[in-house]
Amino acid sequence: MAFESLSEKLQTVFKNLRGKGRLTEADVKTALKEVKMALLEADVSFKVVKQFIKSVEEKAIGQDVMNGLNPGQMVIKIVNDELTALMGSETTEIALRPANEVTVIMMAGLQGAGKTTTAAKLAGKFKSKGRRPLLAACDVYRPAAIKQLQINGEKQGVEVFSLGDKENPVHIAEESVRYAKEHNLNLVFLDTAGRLHIDEDMMRELQQIKDTVSVDQTILVVDAMTGQDAVNVASMFEEKIGIDGVIVTKLDGDTRGGAALSIKATCGKPILYAGMGEKLSDLEQFYPDRMASRILGMGDVLSLIEKAQETVDEEKARSMEQRLRKAQFGFDDYLESMNQMKNMGGISSVLGMMPGIGGAQMKQLEDAVDEKKMAQTEAIILSMTPKERSNPDILNMSRKRRIAAGAGVDISEVNRLVKQFDQSRKMMKQYSGMFGGKGAKRGKFKLPF
Repeated sequence: MAFESLSEKLQTVFKNLRGKGRLTEADVKTALKEVKMALLEADVSFKVVKQFIKSVEEKAIGQDVMNGLNPGQMVIKIVNDELTALMGSETTEIALRPANEVTVIMMAGLQGAGKTTTAAKLAGKFKSKGRRPLLAACDVYRPAAIKQLQINGEKQGVEVFSLGDKENPVHIAEESVRYAKEHNLNLVFLDTAGRLHIDEDMMRELQQIKDTVSVDQTILVVDAMTGQDAVNVASMFEEKIGIDGVIVTKLDGDTRGGAALSIKATCGKPILYAGMGEKLSDLEQFYPDRMASRILGMGDVLSLIEKAQETVDEEKARSMEQRLRKAQFGFDDYLESMNQMKNMGGISSVLGMMPGIGGAQMKQLEDAVDEKKMAQTEAIILSMTPKERSNPDILNMSRKRRIAAGAGVDISEVNRLVKQFDQSRKMMKQYSGMFGGKGAKRGKFKLPF
């Protein structure tokens, strides 16, 4: 996960600050020196770090902070506020024309940054908000670029406009807008060609598209894993063709994340979205305050709630809750809860948004909920018949042997899962009163459904 190392180091610094009853100026300077090193190691621009530390120090050594009741907490709040300001303070939306007009968005970026996939992700996101998008295949140079866009468009249920790979990209862009107007579509994403590095041909082509088509928004897609190069690319695109915002991809990867902290301060353009995975649903709106909170180990509960609302089937959740109350849940419920976890991005994604979880603690929890083990569990459950899944009590030795053979595991693994499941069920039965089930007593807790 991006920022993991930075987050761990900052939490260590702040843990030491919290432990002190009063802070001296020397305490603050020592802590900020460590913060500075952590930011530089995370590949944040040196100029940005220098200004950031200066700003924090000026506020942190003020009389109100040093003489306050909780100076350590005040310093942490200042760092949180400055991190948020560094990334743009407010969330920036992509500006769209009214629904009865066509908005044209040009996607730009270097090859390999994830531009084509991001265009499809955006199209799907805006379709779910009631827009009628069109993906235009303007990359005629990269082998299979058009096919990739068509496959992703089909998955998102979004039409793709293509004139093949022999036409001029400027002409394709022009025709795609005409097509959108004729077919009552109101949002066009121009998937333009990238290069391995910035060159005059690419910039000239993008400028020609902007001169020919009325482009409303130019969005740059950068790869977080390229670190400071992503910042340099953003600055160059802004200088050469002008951009309205940035989407940072691969923020879920093993990256130091400095690009996300440097882009706004360096080129003055906001980060609009963050790519958090390869699935077409893995695109999160970028909230500077929530990202700062994640970096400082305070979690991001709001994003976790929003993710749950988007991915969890409410009807299925209510049905499962009713069965839990009556201790009537079976292996199908177990499987459904695993699938819902997957839809939310897996255990790592969920833990990353929980307050106070990071570093070694995150590793321990991830090991405890081993996703490979979850895949094995899924294989065992899927090797059961529907009758066995809904009524685990009928699982005798003969059935268990058949299930083990079907899942390709030792019978001990099947026994382990069944035992674990029985214990869970007994616990639910024991505490069913607390869930407001039959025989619930006064004063017991009830689920808020």
